[in-house]
Amino acid sequence: MTRSMIWLALCALAPLAVHAGTLQVSVVDKEGKPVQDAVVVLVTSTRGAPKTPLATQVTISQEKMRFVPAVSVVALGARGNFVNNDPWAHHVRVSPAGAMEFNSSAGGFEVLLDGKPDGKPAKTAESTFDKPGAMLLGCHLHASMRGHVYVSDSPWAALTGAEGTTAFEAVPSGPVFVRVWQADQLIDVPAQQLTLTDSPAKAVVHLTVVPRRRRV
Repeated sequence: MTRSMIWLALCALAPLAVHAGTLQVSVVDKEGKPVQDAVVVLVTSTRGAPKTPLATQVTISQEKMRFVPAVSVVALGARGNFVNNDPWAHHVRVSPAGAMEFNSSAGGFEVLLDGKPDGKPAKTAESTFDKPGAMLLGCHLHASMRGHVYVSDSPWAALTGAEGTTAFEAVPSGPVFVRVWQADQLIDVPAQQLTLTDSPAKAVVHLTVVPRRRRV
């Protein structure tokens, strides 16, 4: 179901009165184990916004041949600050996740960062995440480097923690669709439709994969 179809369905189901409730979402893999750093997105029938807005700026460091943090969630139009703390150069490429090759016309961009000299500030560069969806971070010079930034066009979006859960407070009552994205889940998990009330609610989303172990 596309974003536009979800929105039309929600408008048809939207109640006249708007209250607020709490929704806890758990994400588990195909073995039933909790999944950390899955992105949970809510699509609601109203234009309400969470108490804490999504980040409009994110700092992504390159450290020990890794992107830190490995996964970030930001608002559409957020600024990305890339910082190279490694002593060697990185050629960071950002492109839509799932794309077969780097494509700047599809919202991708690239930044070149020299290595950090001893005793001197790290090299930095900025760019803008202006396309919604999951963006893959990679390095043209170091193929093992991998990270993601999820650019949300909904204000209700968050990462799951170590226990595989995340919670949303003051979500408008009424119909809501729950979408989940995870880097290793190549086939989209169908969105779940719930009807929220003033009472706390829970949802569980099952992936069809076991995510790869993160390199530390």
